[in-house]
Amino acid sequence: MTNPLSLLAERWHPTPQHVRRAALAALVMSVVIVVTGGAVRLTDSGLGCTTWPACTDGSVTPTPEMGVHGVIEFTNRMLTYVLSAAIGWFILAARCAKPWRRSLTKLGWSQFWLVVSNAVLGGITVLTDLNPYVVALHMVAALGLVWTAVLSWERSKEGDGAPHPLVAPGIQRFAQVLVAAIGALVLVGTLVTGAGHHPGSAGTWRIPLDYDRLAQAHADLVFLAVGLTLAALLVFAAVKAPPAARARVRELFVLLLLQGVLGFVQYFTDAPEVMVGLHMLGAAVIWGAALRVPLALRGRAAVPDRSAAAPAAELVA
Repeated sequence: MTNPLSLLAERWHPTPQHVRRAALAALVMSVVIVVTGGAVRLTDSGLGCTTWPACTDGSVTPTPEMGVHGVIEFTNRMLTYVLSAAIGWFILAARCAKPWRRSLTKLGWSQFWLVVSNAVLGGITVLTDLNPYVVALHMVAALGLVWTAVLSWERSKEGDGAPHPLVAPGIQRFAQVLVAAIGALVLVGTLVTGAGHHPGSAGTWRIPLDYDRLAQAHADLVFLAVGLTLAALLVFAAVKAPPAARARVRELFVLLLLQGVLGFVQYFTDAPEVMVGLHMLGAAVIWGAALRVPLALRGRAAVPDRSAAAPAAELVA
């Protein structure tokens, strides 16, 4: 059975470098969409469009009466299409490359369906008048997209052979604990946001938890994450872990220190919008940086292409 993707694959054969650039573009856009989504909330534009999927009951686009808030919310919605285009580029490049790397096309389609599901979840946030739990889930789903995009980018630089460890199993487990700590840090951060400032629209209710206690729990997790990262620096050096893994831990350590300083300044200055926006950017970048650490602790060899032509059937889910 012939389909458009298999027809394109017969005529276009992008290089591995092209596939990596496409994967990187999808990753960059997955971070951008986190930041622009935060800008919607920080400018009180969360209900700039009063419904979903249209902007108002009578218009797909914002009307002049809705002012700048409608423009900001609608612009963020339109950036979803830019993100989808970047992911589509990656899917096509991965499919048409020779040999066809099915693992990359699967990751590309995973990104696509995450975008679709998160767009629906974004619509639910509007329809529920910015319920803070739904908003937090919307952020978590966006970071799930970052996770998949990071994995796609890293896998685009590797072969398709079975993964083989480059360090002892205990070191790999330690790296996984580090990622889990960073994940917990990000999750608690979404609760701090839901209980604190900048609800996204005037009068929106907040999570009924003590803001100061949540902020303290978040700070405690920062200290834990920094401590684990410092320990990873020492352990990786002692066991002579791969240079890439040691470099990634150093990058993560610096990013955590900068994010920690930013967070404390943000707390004691009553969370100004610019600081919160930078903090959200930092959260997305740190999450991606943490995910790259365990990926540097294993390798994958290339698998020889044993077929002259890839099967025509596509996996799209």
